[in-house]
Amino acid sequence: MQPQITVLDAGGQYCHLIARKVRDLGVYAEVRPSETPCAELSGRKGLIISGGPSSVYEPDSPTIDPGTLQTGAAVLGICYGQQLMAYMLGGSVRKGDKGEYGFARLEISGPAPIFAGIEGPQQVWMSHRDTVDGVPPGFRSLGQTATCEIAAMADDSRRLYSVQFHPEVVHTPRGNDMLANFLFGVCGCERDWNPMGQIEALERQIREAAGERNIFFFVSGGVDSTVAYTLCLRALGPERVYGAYVDTGLMREGETEFVESVFRRLGATHFRVEQAQRQFLGALAGVRDPEQKRHIIGEQFVEVQERVLREGHFLEGNWILGQGTIYPDTIESGGTAKAEVIKTHHNRVAGIQRLIAAGRLIEPLTQFYKDEVRRVGRELGIEAEILERHPFPGPGLAIRCLCGDGAAQLERIEEGWILPVHSVGVQGDSRSYRPVLAIDYAPSAAEAADLVNGISRVNRVVQLVAGHASLAAMSVTASALDAVRLERLRRADAVVRRFSHETRFDSKVWQFPVVLIPAGTPERPDSVVLRPIDSVDGMTAQVVRMEESMLSRLAGELLGIDGVCGVFYDLTNKPPATIEWE
Repeated sequence: MQPQITVLDAGGQYCHLIARKVRDLGVYAEVRPSETPCAELSGRKGLIISGGPSSVYEPDSPTIDPGTLQTGAAVLGICYGQQLMAYMLGGSVRKGDKGEYGFARLEISGPAPIFAGIEGPQQVWMSHRDTVDGVPPGFRSLGQTATCEIAAMADDSRRLYSVQFHPEVVHTPRGNDMLANFLFGVCGCERDWNPMGQIEALERQIREAAGERNIFFFVSGGVDSTVAYTLCLRALGPERVYGAYVDTGLMREGETEFVESVFRRLGATHFRVEQAQRQFLGALAGVRDPEQKRHIIGEQFVEVQERVLREGHFLEGNWILGQGTIYPDTIESGGTAKAEVIKTHHNRVAGIQRLIAAGRLIEPLTQFYKDEVRRVGRELGIEAEILERHPFPGPGLAIRCLCGDGAAQLERIEEGWILPVHSVGVQGDSRSYRPVLAIDYAPSAAEAADLVNGISRVNRVVQLVAGHASLAAMSVTASALDAVRLERLRRADAVVRRFSHETRFDSKVWQFPVVLIPAGTPERPDSVVLRPIDSVDGMTAQVVRMEESMLSRLAGELLGIDGVCGVFYDLTNKPPATIEWE
């Protein structure tokens, strides 16, 4: 199909999501590199310039062919796209006084086609530090937030529009309306795409990629791998699809038994459980860095896979590996030319990259987001017990069990305490790895956002809701990934899952990571962090607050676990924090 819309990729975490949202509105769209020559974009009714991690005034930052803004096609710049448009056309861009990550309140200052039918203050989702502080000639400002004076701008005569916020994410509630206004009101697009009914096409792609080869899946029991496995099962038949589940010793309580029962019910003819706890825990002994953990786990998976395949002689010379990789995995792993690596997912480590290069990998879901995968799963008839499971990371509890390099005290500052435990964040489409701000009171959502946005040295804020010691009495200790701490985390996770199910709190959240951090006292060296969030696709997320009396009861149970000193509540949206801590 000839795309009506091209999204120019400047390395943004949400670039592919823009194209997906356009297609959801019924208009076929493609993604191309930002530097694509304008001659190759002829015939497009509209162009969208994505966000990105760079600063437009830095050398070698992503740009576009200058002619792109002079083709006569309508253009919408988003985040970095707004800054690039301003910079190239004679406006001014500078580093902001502070970052703006997460929710913001947009005050629309004048009428514009992209805001047609949208009145009054609007909630929008931001992720930027740089800001436009002077519009180019011919442009006018369309709105502002408390931090950003030019949050949108337009040159109506040339049909050039831009916004500093992200209309493509679910946390900008009227974002779809803004995109629809651009597509139909500005560009004059026609509906030519149906986002439903993709199973037949997926099965055809699987058969073409597999050819005469069989597929071997290493499944996790999560939504993604289960849907991918079922698609292959339908496309090729049960005699050509083999499955194995690797028990790494990093699994949740009762997980192995659950997964085995699931795949028996799916009709898996060839399925086995591989016990590899000793191998994984041995390779991870003494490792503290989160990226190193992820790489080790990914490489160990490849080693186990090769051993299983070598022992199962029936696959020699005639197999390819199947995975349930979805789009957020690829983009956070630096999946496009200009995107930053936020964290390397276990299905994108070097061993997997070698299989990709050799043409021995099949991943039916790499263009899909979690909510789309669930939709496909429902069309396949997969039971709700599986599809409604909260996402669980491939590396398992290893990336939820944080380690400390050495003993360190918490640092008292005006806003609270700097907790010297680093976590991964995503700020302005870039990776951050910074300490955490700890407080001992319950702020409002706006206050929590102001705290993390206003302190550049942190990317996350947590509240101590209960503890055997105060923040002043806690310290961080040298700690590693060992069997004792993993069992402590496994027990805490089981308590939280049972409590959430009994109280039906789990129905209010998209995912509920439980994290162990090495902060406490000599007698109780660890603390538990609760991280309940709501999301649609995993690209953005907001905190879900638990009712105070429920939280008090849950914290009481967790404090009864041997070695647990405190219970913290993560109050940080994504961005600036990632959903997982590592």
